[in-house]
Amino acid sequence: MSDGLASPDTSGPHAPPPIVPAHVRLPEITPRSLLLAGLLAAVLAGANAYLGLFAGMTVSASIPAAVLSMSILRWFKRPNILENNIVQTAASSGEALAAGVIFTIPALVILGAWDRVDYWQTVGVSLVGGTLGVLFTVPLRRALVMDARLRFPEGLATAEVLKAGMGEGNRAADLRSLVSGALVGGAMKFGESGLRLWTDAVEGAVQVGRTVVYGGLNLSPALVAVGFIIGLPTATVVFGGGVIGWLVLLPLDGWWEGPATDVNPTVTARRLWSTHIRYVGIGAMLVGGLWTLRQVRGAVWSSLLRLHRPEGPAPPAIARAGVDTERPDLRTELDTPGWILLVVFIACILGIMLIYRTIVPQAWIAGLMALAMVIAAFLFSSVAGYMAGLVGSSSNPVSGVTIATIMLTAGLLLLAMGPGHPAGPAATLLIAAVVCCAAAMGGDNLQDLKTGQLVGATPWKQQIMQLVGVGAGALVLPPVLSLLQAKYGIGPPTDLHPQPLSAPQATLMAHLSRGMFAGDLPWHLVTLGALLAVGIIALDQRLSAAGRSFRIPVLAVALGIYLPFKLTAAVMLGGLLQHLVRRNERKGPVMDGPGLLAAAGLITGEALIGILIAVPLALTAAWPSLGADPFRLVDVPPLGPWPGVALLALLGWWLQRMRFRR
Repeated sequence: MSDGLASPDTSGPHAPPPIVPAHVRLPEITPRSLLLAGLLAAVLAGANAYLGLFAGMTVSASIPAAVLSMSILRWFKRPNILENNIVQTAASSGEALAAGVIFTIPALVILGAWDRVDYWQTVGVSLVGGTLGVLFTVPLRRALVMDARLRFPEGLATAEVLKAGMGEGNRAADLRSLVSGALVGGAMKFGESGLRLWTDAVEGAVQVGRTVVYGGLNLSPALVAVGFIIGLPTATVVFGGGVIGWLVLLPLDGWWEGPATDVNPTVTARRLWSTHIRYVGIGAMLVGGLWTLRQVRGAVWSSLLRLHRPEGPAPPAIARAGVDTERPDLRTELDTPGWILLVVFIACILGIMLIYRTIVPQAWIAGLMALAMVIAAFLFSSVAGYMAGLVGSSSNPVSGVTIATIMLTAGLLLLAMGPGHPAGPAATLLIAAVVCCAAAMGGDNLQDLKTGQLVGATPWKQQIMQLVGVGAGALVLPPVLSLLQAKYGIGPPTDLHPQPLSAPQATLMAHLSRGMFAGDLPWHLVTLGALLAVGIIALDQRLSAAGRSFRIPVLAVALGIYLPFKLTAAVMLGGLLQHLVRRNERKGPVMDGPGLLAAAGLITGEALIGILIAVPLALTAAWPSLGADPFRLVDVPPLGPWPGVALLALLGWWLQRMRFRR
């Protein structure tokens, strides 16, 4: 799997010396870095929560956090690269936790187990899952960051951004790019969703004989920015999954089902996707998650062995941290001491068992749930860390490993609780929520530790700041979810929210857990998806054997099948824009250019405005005397989709022009 992805000059024993040598001690954790890190972690967690509920995918915030940190700290006395690295470490941890939360917690509301987002239980699940993700990556650091020849592309890019920030020339321009993107993305979101002047997508379907053919494009700048960041190869694979699901399987399914009874062909297409095609995506994601586990089994086993393999004699105080004193770079080898990890681990287990007891009254079942959670969380944190080393944390298969967790733990709970147990689906989701948070944190943490290795950071200080990011994210995510639910709705459409945030992963998890216990899961469609995934894996292996640089990750294809086609089309548009910029770029890659920062700003701006315009509606729900939503001028967008189409075209031109602003 790593053929063509190894990078001898940036990984493993041949890594270059860190920017800050081990014998040099610079301030890392300071009061200003703690305050700034907590603030950025909360803001980026909220932004990524919105993006994940809307688009079904999240992106890494390490580079935007690094740019913001450098731009803000430069107004203080003597900032340094390690202090900036500490801030981005905590900030990216907050946004990574958001992925774990929004993929699972809203499923409890969709399922009906909760009537609203429970604040304290959500905080508890987030804290336990995020903390376990940090703890499990401590023993994996040496195996996957120090010794494995993995690229960690986003970690490497973040280190380059931090290195470039040591000079004075680019930081003001970088901040302008980020802020400009945020203003553009926020203004477009306010016009579309706040004032409702135009619709959020251009879409339609036509009746063709016994079936329908659908096409559409979402007009969100955040989705285009996602495609711009992940690049054309990955965007093409995700879009290819959308083509398979919506342009191949859906027409065939419609032909098989017979003439549509819906008045509108677009409604027919959505119904066929909701009741049939998305289950094909479930089967493909399940096989993709298991295949990912198989691929990383060697790295996981090696990491487990290293936990018991001494590196050399050391004084007692240092030996507790697992550090080899024969190495001169002692500071850059110090992890959090093992006894601290054990105390925090026990506290996490006791805390999560109390939460599980709110769902299942039997103590032994709560203990069984905690045991299954710990095993799955460690395995999937390892998977996520390995995948971050290969393709970056933005492409981490968090949803795939969560699906695998639901399938496996539901089978275990079926044996313990029996089929049809009313608490079974909710219990399964609470296990999956912790595992999902741990897996999301695992990939992000190891990416940040790779950045720290390259710049010369102290690992245990990074691990502390990862916990700071987890705490900030855990506190801010529940109210953000409540605001978004009040303004837009989450999950299936209702009379109150006819066009909700689709929350594709959370909806998938809810249907999957319910179907496992109710016994009504359409297994023939799940099996079709599994067989399709096997074929994709075989094709990908042939490409690998032939030495091709283009690969077809099965989880990316499965995600494309499951997502609405208009979302994958917007991501593909962003990938095409990035490809055009790369083709015309003469002075360096997009990865360190203003285009990437502008794209990150588009995501942040749209997400923050999306959250802010939800505040009045949430206040209205709590205090009806305040009146209606003050932003909404009309109930039906009067201008159709065309202002959004024109603005999206201008946005593409603007991103193209960014290459001249280096």
